[in-house]
Parts: sequence; C-alpha cells; structure tokens
Amino acid sequence: MTAERPSGRHIDVRGLGLRVTELGTGGTPTVLLHGGGPGCSAWTDFAAVAGPLAERRRLILVDLPQYGDSDSPDITGPLFTFHATHLAGLLDALGIARADFVCQSLGGSVALRLAADHPDRVARLVVTGSQPIPPPKPQPYDAKLAVRAREEYYGDGGPSPDKMRALMTALEWYGPAGPPAATVALRYAHSTTRRARELGTDPARRGTPEDLADALAQVAAPVLLLWGAHDPFCGPDYALALAQRLPRADVFVLGRTSHHPQEERPADYARAVDAFLTNSPDGPDCLDGIDGPDGRPSSHP
Repeated sequence: MTAERPSGRHIDVRGLGLRVTELGTGGTPTVLLHGGGPGCSAWTDFAAVAGPLAERRRLILVDLPQYGDSDSPDITGPLFTFHATHLAGLLDALGIARADFVCQSLGGSVALRLAADHPDRVARLVVTGSQPIPPPKPQPYDAKLAVRAREEYYGDGGPSPDKMRALMTALEWYGPAGPPAATVALRYAHSTTRRARELGTDPARRGTPEDLADALAQVAAPVLLLWGAHDPFCGPDYALALAQRLPRADVFVLGRTSHHPQEERPADYARAVDAFLTNSPDGPDCLDGIDGPDGRPSSHP
C-alpha cells in the first residue's frame, strides 16, 4: 500500500450499502474488484496500482458485500451470481452502461459471471488469480488451501496481526520482505469486525460454491489472465487451461510474484493492464515491453 486511503461513499444496491471509492478525472470507467481472503478490500488489493491506472481512467474501487466497508449480509445461493447481481445493480446506480474490469481472485470470478450474463456491460477484463472452475485433473493444487487458511486464521485463539502477516506472506507474497505494514494493518482491521468474525467461522453464511464451466463460453469480452508465476492456489498452468475455455483470452505471467502480483510488482502490473485495456487485445503486441519471468514478454493465446 503506497498512498493514504482515500475517502469513499456508500451506494444502496438492492438494500445493501456498497462502499465505492472513485479515482481519476475521466476516461473509461474501470471497476476494480478485490479478492476473497480475510480482510480484503478494493484498497488493500489495489492501492499500489491505483495511482498509475487513474492517470487515464475513471477508477471505481468496489468493496463487495461482506468485505471492506460494505454491508455484510448472509449470502445464500451461488456466490459468484450473488455478487454479480449486485455489481450489475451498482453499475446502474452509477449510470455506467459499460465498463472495463481489473479483478483479483474472487473479484475475477464475479466479473466473469457478470460478463457471461450481461455481455453488454463488460468491455474488457483483467483477471488475476481467480478460480471460476475446478483445476483440471489430475489435481495439481490443494483444493482446500483457501478453506484451511481461513480456518487457521480464525481458529486457535482467533486473528492477530502476526497471523495476518503470516497468512499474507505464505500465500499471497513471493518476496521474503512480505507485505507492507500498512496493508497488514488494514487487512487485520477489516478481518476483525464483529461480522467478519461471524462470517469467518461459518462458511454456510458466505454463499455456496459455484462452477462457471458452462458460462465461460458466453464471455464475449477480451480477457487478460494476468498471473503470478508462483501462485500457490492455481499457477500459470491453470491460467492456460482457463484461457482455453474463454473465446478471447491471453495469459501473461509475472515472475517473482505470488497470488497478488499487483502488490509485489505494481509498476509492471499497471503497465500490462494499461497496455491491454488501451490497445488491441487480439494479439501479444499489446503487451510489448513488459518482462515475463524469464525476461521476455509472456503473452500466450
């Protein structure tokens, strides 16, 4: 986290107050959606890249229900569909007919659900570390890793700043220095409200898992799967498999990063996002000049 957290506002969507922070003075509306780890919010996940992206875009940082400073209802039914329905309502409330999206983990699956259901609302999509479908078999990843990490964080004496730092360092960060203290502090604060503690220990109140395998073919928008080379939840091979399910997808891998590459290599992440959203996404030329893990541009059809 590289800047002071900006002020935001709450917008009523289907009876829920969603916290929205807007940055930038013009340009294409670009919605930033965070991941689903304990304490995540739009600012914790994207503060490091918000400044550069806001230079040419109208950024809309959204805290999804149950996260950040948005309302925290119990969620019943399919998780991604619930969030996508409220996201469509938020676009209506903001008067935005069509937007680009830059998304981390949970947020990417939500945006893919929205793009499949409302293709007219989504222009282009950047997706990082999302798991909208089960990994292809044989299973190369620990499918229970996220569940176990949450249980360990909220169990055995409850959350603490040290446990938050340990979680982020082990699962979201590749570099040995780990995340900035300000990011850890805000994540910890978000994760320890009364409602966050209740939801953190009761998965039945966080919605049911959803498999988007049948929906991905309906995503007409160009998609950039912008991945961390060392993501422990689902690595670049998963991103390549996911790209095969999407009609218009490229994969770009950032070396020396884990599940949150936008925080570890923000300048390179922002350049790749800007190049993709600004230029033609129909070939790898739109990503020229960004180094992959081996020092060469890493775009794959």
